[in-house]
Amino acid sequence: MTRIVVIGAGMGAMAAAARLAVAGHRVAVYERSAAPGGGAGRLARDGFTFDTGPGLLHLPAVYRDLFIKTGKEPLEQSVRLRQVDPASSHRFPDGTVVELPNASRAGVVQALDAALAPGAGERWSELINRARDAWDATRRPLLEEPLPAEPERLAALGRDPYPAARRRGLFRRSGACTLEAVARRELADPRLIALLESHALAHGLDPRRAPGSAAVLAYMEQTFGSWYAEGGIRALAEALYARCLARKVEFHFGAEVTGLVEKDGRAAGVRLADGSVVEGDAVVSGVDPALLGAPVPGPPRSRFSVFLALRGARPEGTPHRTVVHAPDREAELAAVFGPRPHAGHRPSVVVLRPDDAATRPDAGHEAVTVTATVAPQGEVDWADQHTREGFAQRMVHAAGAAVPGLAERVLWREVRTPLDVAAATGAVGGGVPAPALAGADGAFLHPGNLASLPGLYLAGGFAHPGGGLAHAGMSGALVAGLIVEGAAFRGSR
Repeated sequence: MTRIVVIGAGMGAMAAAARLAVAGHRVAVYERSAAPGGGAGRLARDGFTFDTGPGLLHLPAVYRDLFIKTGKEPLEQSVRLRQVDPASSHRFPDGTVVELPNASRAGVVQALDAALAPGAGERWSELINRARDAWDATRRPLLEEPLPAEPERLAALGRDPYPAARRRGLFRRSGACTLEAVARRELADPRLIALLESHALAHGLDPRRAPGSAAVLAYMEQTFGSWYAEGGIRALAEALYARCLARKVEFHFGAEVTGLVEKDGRAAGVRLADGSVVEGDAVVSGVDPALLGAPVPGPPRSRFSVFLALRGARPEGTPHRTVVHAPDREAELAAVFGPRPHAGHRPSVVVLRPDDAATRPDAGHEAVTVTATVAPQGEVDWADQHTREGFAQRMVHAAGAAVPGLAERVLWREVRTPLDVAAATGAVGGGVPAPALAGADGAFLHPGNLASLPGLYLAGGFAHPGGGLAHAGMSGALVAGLIVEGAAFRGSR
């Protein structure tokens, strides 16, 4: 039996901890905050509750597998998951509204043809079919296996570590193969282009630079559906924490790790903020590598959220998620990704209106979350009150397109900026990492789970295979496999 020290109690770190404990290891988790869950947090006030991180789950099979592998009780015995239908409603600047059914190819085709124009649905479906090629070609090596030891060397030789599928023209080498180029070539209609690009933007990806393989994000959502956990996604974090406790994982909260302890050229424990040292046979880090002094690129994009407590009942048939697209695409991309990011634009916003009694004090009220992708703290000064309040007002104004009479219904609101995200999660600048993507010579990969320092392993959204609830869960499985089976581990089959 070996002792494993885990830094952070985020979803990827806890996924690794539960699997390692089942494998017979002694696992101790050290978390700087007072509660587990990392980015999957919760705001509770006056009977209203809100998820402060992800609001929906995609690829629930990742957590179903985790719960099966770590105990007899399946995931659904701990968390009630239900599919969101429609999956999303989209409101475009020209007034077009389209509601897309959940996990239904035929239904999506019909909805797009009816809302946009005959043939629009088929064009979209053709692109999704081509994105499926990329998914089929890269799913296992990109998501279910550890990174090769030297992905940079492969890129230097002109080979993508995980080249995107090139069949049927979507990923052909002639011309730039960015998501923007794919969208313009295959979709033409600016509303379809905005629909495709919204999946990238939601993950903090610039469609002008993200590889064409980013189309898999739309494919995944349409194919595997969008799922809501009753009580909010925070309920999933609490269930995973309970599973860890049942497997005898130790948790130490208010215990900030400030550095690694090395012995004989390998990780041998961690140093805490109080000066004490915790020894271990291996260390699993579930935090932003920059916090441990590792050289990493600049912080990813972040999330700005406004939580609204509303008087009045949620109307029956209201979509759970509505995307209100920005009126000026170029202005938004410049504000979020440009050389001089700012907060003076009117952003695309995602409006979440869950039909869940646990989120509100009674049936005569409603809890609504409005989010936008923004530049991280440091590139924009989110501590500035004028910047913060002005942006929040523009977000709420945009959300009014999805919530009629919104301004008159607001009881109170709370704002969470990237500065708040940084304080809650420890991520530099409040960055929220994106999922790993194939192509682009490996530019959209994350650090491998097996760190260069022997005995150190990386889990969570800042490690392979990247950000998002499902990807974080996958990272935990990869780390556990590497520790249990060694560097020769190639993923579960």
